[in-house]
Amino acid sequence: MRRIILAIRTFFVVLLNSAVAKQVAEILAKREAAAPTAGQPAAAKAKPRSRRPAPSEALTLLATLQREARFVDFIQESLAEYSDAQIGAAVRDVHRDCREVLDRLFAMQPVMSEAEGSQVDVPAGFDPGRFRLTGNVSGEPPFRGRLVHGGWEATRCELPTWSGSAAAERIVAPVEVELE
Repeated sequence: MRRIILAIRTFFVVLLNSAVAKQVAEILAKREAAAPTAGQPAAAKAKPRSRRPAPSEALTLLATLQREARFVDFIQESLAEYSDAQIGAAVRDVHRDCREVLDRLFAMQPVMSEAEGSQVDVPAGFDPGRFRLTGNVSGEPPFRGRLVHGGWEATRCELPTWSGSAAAERIVAPVEVELE
């Protein structure tokens, strides 16, 4: 009887809520893909797939920053032998190019647009993923305090698709050779 009631409730939730309907459809599709068909053993259904190399998204981002802004080259370079003016000139280019990469891939926006140092309110029920409270934190929200940093939010995340080989899975920047 409990399963019948659950089935009826599920029917109406799926009928009236498209997000839940999508989740149920995904669950059913996974279940159907995992279940053997009639007359076919489960082992025969599963086909071995060749492993497609897939580096971490962190390496993809690092490779993009290196390719387009020479970020890794700049960070790995010892700056001891350069003058402040030479470092400043290099930083200007690396900064500009890194910012362009971040803008294109993540469309970075401030979480709060108020000026640092201004007084801001932290609402009751605030999300600790959006607000980090420091200093004398006591009592119950809402809180009022001085804005130390406005935070950053990625309004999208569009990393390039990597299509390399298994041997190049961890390569951030390939060797470059100019032929004569």
